Amino acid sequence: MTVSKLVLEYDGSPFWGWAEQPARRTVAGELRAALGTVLRQDVRLVVAGRTDRGVHALGQVASYEGPPPSVRSVNGLLPRQIALVAAEEAPPGFSARYDAVSRTYRYRLWTRATRSPFELGRALWWPWPLDREALDACAAALVGTHDFRAFTPSETRHRHFERSLHAARWEGDDFVVEADSFLRSMIRVLMGTMLEVAGGRRTVEDFVALLDGAPRRRAGRTAPAHGLYLESVAY
Repeated sequence: MTVSKLVLEYDGSPFWGWAEQPARRTVAGELRAALGTVLRQDVRLVVAGRTDRGVHALGQVASYEGPPPSVRSVNGLLPRQIALVAAEEAPPGFSARYDAVSRTYRYRLWTRATRSPFELGRALWWPWPLDREALDACAAALVGTHDFRAFTPSETRHRHFERSLHAARWEGDDFVVEADSFLRSMIRVLMGTMLEVAGGRRTVEDFVALLDGAPRRRAGRTAPAHGLYLESVAY
């Protein structure tokens, strides 16, 4: 059976996340409908990372059993917030999810004193001072294997909370993190907690102590979804 690999970009603002939901507008729902029209067959999409409501993607990867579509034809049917960047035949048995080695996410801050109409819905506006040294120390502490249960909702389907982060760093005003997998809302809670450190509300030591299985209530708030991007998936 032919397997196809798709690479996508999307603005997550108008969608209820990737996964299809009854009576909800989702990225997967829009993509599957467009593919069904072009291919004249229904497809079952497998995705590298299920993004939550409002989260964006610069390099989302999906796969399905069937021939690759015409990129131009699919884009002609997709809403303007979603773009199919590439479509190709993948090796037999390829899975966008299970063959992924790592996922890289980027959380963007807009740190100017005044807001930007061009960054609205694209980055978290943060007009307050930031302790850059503290942010770098928090990022460095994340690399390695830790118990991240403090950084995911208490009501969760996750049974295992350890995750191994391959890289975590600040690039200017962006936080970039790479791992084989992440817990639900993990990056957004990490960001919200790091901003409390950067603002002087807690210390780097407080942050590091959370990486040993602390309860959710001890970590910071969940940062808004609109600053988060699935940047790339490695295979």
